[in-house]
Amino acid sequence: MKREELRKTILAQRDQLPQSFRTQASATIAERLWQLVEAQKAQTLLFYVNFRSEVETLRLMGRCLEAGKTVAAPLTITEDSRLLAYGLTDLSVDLRPGLWNIPEPDLSRCPQIDPTSIDLVIVPGSVFDRHGGRLGYGGGYYDRFLCNKAPQALRVALCYAMQIVDNVPVEEHDIPAHYVVTEEATFKSS
Repeated sequence: MKREELRKTILAQRDQLPQSFRTQASATIAERLWQLVEAQKAQTLLFYVNFRSEVETLRLMGRCLEAGKTVAAPLTITEDSRLLAYGLTDLSVDLRPGLWNIPEPDLSRCPQIDPTSIDLVIVPGSVFDRHGGRLGYGGGYYDRFLCNKAPQALRVALCYAMQIVDNVPVEEHDIPAHYVVTEEATFKSS
């Protein structure tokens, strides 16, 4: 299957998952992530803010804030196709609808975070494999950010098991995840 067809097929299937399943699976995925030693040690984490049927991240972000970690979320700059990281302290007021109505940091409240200080990035995506292969949503925002701004960061993909395929058809510019965490298993790339 070609990349766009695969992305479209998996996202349509993900959208059909019942909300009750997504909530329970997201809680299990969060626990699996929390068990990673690297996640426990990370002090500054950049999270995608879940939208539509993505693995939910808000409770996990709150848990990291409670643990005294620095939590950041991306702001999408479409003019030059890049992401900027902004720190969050209160999830109930620090986020507002942004590009495509995805929650983004409120710039009047949130300070910009130096991407070189980020220890761990929770990356979104549509399709993944057990080797860290990842298809995003087609814009390349995270790939550029990870390659150019935060190459030191550990990359962890959160997804439902149904988003895992044998091999993602990656291209040269696709940045792999170090870990892929589902409700059923955690995969570490080699």
